[in-house]
Amino acid sequence: MSDEFHKLALDYHKGERPGKIYVSSHKPLETHHDLSLAYTPGVAAPVREIAKNPELVYDYTIKGNLVAVITDGSAVLGLGNVGPLAAKPVMEGKGVLFKQFADIDVFNIEVDTQNVDEFVQTVKNIAPTFGGINLEDISAPRCFEIEQRLIEMLDIPVFHDDQHGTAIIIAAGLLNALEIQGKTPEQATLTCLGAGAAGIATLNLLCELGFKKSNILLVDSKGIITDTREGLTKEKSGYAATTNKQTLSDAMDGCDVFVGVASANLVSKEMVKSMADNPIVFALSNPDPEISPADANAVRDDLIMATGRSDYPNQVNNVLGFPFIFRGALDAKASAINVEMKIAAVHALKDLAKLEVPQDVLKAYNVDAISFGKDYIIPKPFDKRLADVVPKAVFDAAISSGVSRL
Repeated sequence: MSDEFHKLALDYHKGERPGKIYVSSHKPLETHHDLSLAYTPGVAAPVREIAKNPELVYDYTIKGNLVAVITDGSAVLGLGNVGPLAAKPVMEGKGVLFKQFADIDVFNIEVDTQNVDEFVQTVKNIAPTFGGINLEDISAPRCFEIEQRLIEMLDIPVFHDDQHGTAIIIAAGLLNALEIQGKTPEQATLTCLGAGAAGIATLNLLCELGFKKSNILLVDSKGIITDTREGLTKEKSGYAATTNKQTLSDAMDGCDVFVGVASANLVSKEMVKSMADNPIVFALSNPDPEISPADANAVRDDLIMATGRSDYPNQVNNVLGFPFIFRGALDAKASAINVEMKIAAVHALKDLAKLEVPQDVLKAYNVDAISFGKDYIIPKPFDKRLADVVPKAVFDAAISSGVSRL
């Protein structure tokens, strides 16, 4: 980040009114009569009805359209454990995206503990306020336990976006890339660099979509995770391979797909050059990828590449997922976001990229044409059709899989 952009960002967040979000009323409150309806004595009417039938809370309050974006600040962007206060601008930003893209209201909540039990209890205690819980920027492996415990405790959707949002967008783009490259999930060999929340969740979802664990090598800071390594977490041990290979270079030699969710500049030109014919590289570290598109394309002209950045083709951006996934889940009054709903979102995104791109999207990106192919494997974030197709797919999956209250 340049000094000039750094200052622009600070000015943007400070401005005349600090922060990015505020709370406002959408009901009239200008007369004595309005006040009597909004508060006492009128407010007693919905209180009595909800006390008799708790499900009516969805009819008389914001709960059905309200998501909590909750963090402990332990894994914020690529900045690490910066704590709850420093995490607040990111959580506010997440709230802006929810509202802008899916008209979902958000309270951002920064919890001042990194103790799993305390964090889980805090979220459980405040959960009646919300229609859904979006966990954000919580470090692995704690995030796995936190999410699973809350899913078991609560009757509203709990979704750790760093895990599942990332996984859904990767999977949608990867299925399209495989199709273009003439490969299949069942046969493709894959190297994943990064065994944290995003890496593990991505592999779990890809296996649901047909990838074989026997074709996957998971690499962390110590090298390839093998079944001879001691002290593995439960999540890592699920992808421990029986192999004599040890390094990232070994793993990438001859593989079809590379997915990087680690950190910058860990992949060399030689590694990309050693991959199979028609390779696929998803280098998703932000702001700097594991290998730059310039370096990767310099050694392979048969490559499909995606990054997390908006200034390169094929941006893997979670905003393609979480607003619309929650929109579908909230509309269905779902008790959870399950595998069926995630897979539905994957296919909705995958299929949308194959349709003709509307003129307003071309205008937003100042281009004359965009079409399905090596430089366009996933939809653009400003494609307004996302707000229709993804929520509907998630809604239908919630109904058919039995997690909807409707």
